[in-house]
Amino acid sequence: MNKARKLLWTIPTLLTLARIASIPLIIGVYYMPFEIEARNLAATVLFVLFALTDWLDGYLARRLDQMSTFGAFLDPVADKFLVCAALLVLVDLDRAPVLVALIIIGREIAISALREWMARIGATRSVAVHMLGKLKTTVQMVAIPFLLFDGMLFGVIDTALWGEVLIWIATVLTIWSMVYYLQKAWPDIEHHAQ
Repeated sequence: MNKARKLLWTIPTLLTLARIASIPLIIGVYYMPFEIEARNLAATVLFVLFALTDWLDGYLARRLDQMSTFGAFLDPVADKFLVCAALLVLVDLDRAPVLVALIIIGREIAISALREWMARIGATRSVAVHMLGKLKTTVQMVAIPFLLFDGMLFGVIDTALWGEVLIWIATVLTIWSMVYYLQKAWPDIEHHAQ
């Protein structure tokens, strides 16, 4: 019991929980009485800082030997919450198409449900994280802060333009990775659906 309690309140788990707690902050920035450029910058900085905790919590969990089942469950959930919330903000700001948000959020729900089903039937290997999924996440995590910033970065990079290009690339990768996972899982789904 004490060991379970200790693993629940580790630094990696707290970082993961901070990622979830950051969502109202990122949304709340856009209700502050500042110029839009200042709100864009604040939201971008918050998103990037909290997105980096995804790498940091995994690193610390391994380094401090504080890996737990709860942490392994919570980590991808926190990522999905953060991405979905940011996408909804971008749709509200008219910086991302509703179709893109629906595809990305829909895929996250579908693949989470698929992973849950595969875990129940003992076939988690068929939906193990693949390089395609990691690439999709990386492109998403660059596109979103670009779209939040919505300006010229270092006076050279048009983040609105590049963010739009990258979010469409992420959308294509989202569909591709979903099809990949469904194909990998299909034999197990057919076998256990009877």
